[in-house]
Amino acid sequence: MRADAVRGHLDGLLLAVLEPGPLHGYAIIAAVQRRSGGALELRTGTIYPTLQRLERLGLLRSAWDAVGERRRRSYELTDAGRRALADERAAWREFTAAIGSVLNPAT
Repeated sequence: MRADAVRGHLDGLLLAVLEPGPLHGYAIIAAVQRRSGGALELRTGTIYPTLQRLERLGLLRSAWDAVGERRRRSYELTDAGRRALADERAAWREFTAAIGSVLNPAT
């Protein structure tokens, strides 16, 4: 799948995979890939700036976890993030309905 196909939808994708609970960056990447059946492969250079931006917007919160001697940051949705995810889903339904009407017009 083209990388530009994800552009504009990355926030919603990240919020959706974080809905069940906190994940660290690589687990987020793996969740998107798994849930998309391998069609979407996100890069760390894309994911981390987006996670940081979503946190600055108050849609995510993060905490450092210790895994053995390593530390990693885990992210989770805030209440505002859950509302934003609901908005993203509604916008996605509208978008896909409009595009579907053009690509597959009723005859």
